[in-house]
Amino acid sequence: MVERKTFQLGDVVQMKKQHPCGTNEMEIIRMGMDIRIKCTGCQHSVLIPRAKFEKNMKKVLRSAEGPLGQ
Repeated sequence: MVERKTFQLGDVVQMKKQHPCGTNEMEIIRMGMDIRIKCTGCQHSVLIPRAKFEKNMKKVLRSAEGPLGQ
């Protein structure tokens, strides 16, 4: 059984491929059928289909909520 990756609006995620500016960290700024992500290096934003985003995302680096209980 394949586990779905969990992410939410405002999370900073690591992508498998680098952005041309050299960083692979992206912030999720819009969610729906498509996901809009913004490069943390150069602030360029890209709209990609959810399926492609889930395939190319490695992991969540920083959650929008932060650790609970602090």
